[in-house]
Amino acid sequence: MTAHDVAEELHQQALDLSDEGREDEALALYRQVLELDYARPTTHYNIGLIHKYRGEWAESQRHNQFAVDLDPEDEAANWNLAIAATARKDWRTARAAWHRLGLRIEPGDTPIESDLGITPVRLNPDESAEVVWARRIDPVRARLINIPYGESGFCYGDVVLHDGAAVGHREYEGREYSVFNVLELFEPSPNSTYEAELRVSGQADVEELLALLDERDIACEDWSQSVRILCRQCSEGHPHEEHEPQPVELDEHSPVRVIAIAGPDEAAIRQALDDWSTTNRQLTRLDQILQAEEFDT
Repeated sequence: MTAHDVAEELHQQALDLSDEGREDEALALYRQVLELDYARPTTHYNIGLIHKYRGEWAESQRHNQFAVDLDPEDEAANWNLAIAATARKDWRTARAAWHRLGLRIEPGDTPIESDLGITPVRLNPDESAEVVWARRIDPVRARLINIPYGESGFCYGDVVLHDGAAVGHREYEGREYSVFNVLELFEPSPNSTYEAELRVSGQADVEELLALLDERDIACEDWSQSVRILCRQCSEGHPHEEHEPQPVELDEHSPVRVIAIAGPDEAAIRQALDDWSTTNRQLTRLDQILQAEEFDT
């Protein structure tokens, strides 16, 4: 067997190990492959892929860069190079990769701050996944515009780094959007997450509170109405009627409602709730369920 044949066989063995989740063993074999033939773009790409999902961005960028240098037209390697470079805030490398992919992004050393529309993203895809909506600011970064559950570890306004491959779809106003898995928190927002339990006389009271909070630029959502849970099959595919429970239909006069509120100033939130309260409607509980992550100002 030639060195090329041995390298090809080892590469396939490593690929099989990776598919089985035996990543350390796969990496060891991939390194043997490169000792035999360093100019193998697919091997560099596969090594970079393992490091991407581990969040080991320097190694992911290094091997995807090798893959791209060897095959500049490789779309997947360029995407993963751009993701790793973005994670490391290497904007020049990221911009160059997007340009090779045909995206209208100019060269430079500054962060990309665009408005590429809305997208659903899946938080914690390997754990208790939650899909929320976000606004894309570049091809793989998006700012959350829903209020996630506290246990997600993410807050309203966080900027997340997400993958480039779609895993499932969601529909909004008649249009279908791809869902992207979040890789990590890129930049935390200053917003903590609160859960407010209200006693109301009807839905009109809730709507009035939501409008008041909106007027004061305080993010809020009616969790009594807007949350739904999907099976994994639907979450990662096309949700369909049989497996897509709808929000609980509450009686118009149900006295207890739960809303989510997000903001940096608990005092301002409490003031808004106090201004809304009357003898017929009031706050019965306000819990901070996730504190904003500390970050440098």
